[in-house]
Amino acid sequence: MTALKEIELFLLDMDGTVYFEDTLIEGAKDFVFRLIEQKKQYVFLTNNSSVNKNDYINKMAGLGIPCGEHNLFSSSMATGIYLSRNRNGKSVYVVGTNALRQELLSYGVVMTNHQPDIVVVGFDRELCYEKLEKACEYLDNGAEFFATNADVLYPIKNHRYIPDCASICQMITNATGKTPTFIGKPNPSMIDMLSDLHKLPKEKIAVIGDRLYTDIAAGINAKVTAVLVLSGETTKEMLEKSPFQPDFVFDSIKDITKEIGGNYI
Repeated sequence: MTALKEIELFLLDMDGTVYFEDTLIEGAKDFVFRLIEQKKQYVFLTNNSSVNKNDYINKMAGLGIPCGEHNLFSSSMATGIYLSRNRNGKSVYVVGTNALRQELLSYGVVMTNHQPDIVVVGFDRELCYEKLEKACEYLDNGAEFFATNADVLYPIKNHRYIPDCASICQMITNATGKTPTFIGKPNPSMIDMLSDLHKLPKEKIAVIGDRLYTDIAAGINAKVTAVLVLSGETTKEMLEKSPFQPDFVFDSIKDITKEIGGNYI
């Protein structure tokens, strides 16, 4: 197990780890500035596919946290990369937000509303029943089924939750019997891509998140250090019963800061 002070690249989940909606979790800003002081790299690694990278960059700026394009990698970006590399030229029907469609278009993904080769489902806060009907029809007709992320719930303020991508997929699976291939966490591909991009071995990388079955499972699957924070979905009782056991557990991101050294704060 690598000590956190030896980690060179921190992959930070966002929702439930750094903030809830538009409210920073206490200590999140201090943690990022500690990384900057220590000249450590950080990337916000999010499964939320309902907004695009520019939305995230603007949001983080509004919260006072430095974030450029090099500091962000989302499941929608990973899906765009995957489709452009592995399904180039195949037509796609999207059950997702306009922001997700724009993100996929930026990677050259071909969109259609009629008999696609592929159905892609994301965290769709613009969901309507017509989208579900079309997705079911196209899957019944033989389209491949992909989804941006495996999150069942999306955390909002006051410890409340709303249905996320996997919950939408479950409705479609119930109707068609088809199950999706999930591109985002816990699939290790996002972390593998970043390891290659930053030219860092896995022992120099840590993922920090609040969900066992996505964040921690992704860390385990990618063979990097996995750090759980209890500020979001996961409780101590859930941790005790889970097959996904992190290398480190903290109450929140605030408690990790002292583990990486430095003088900031």
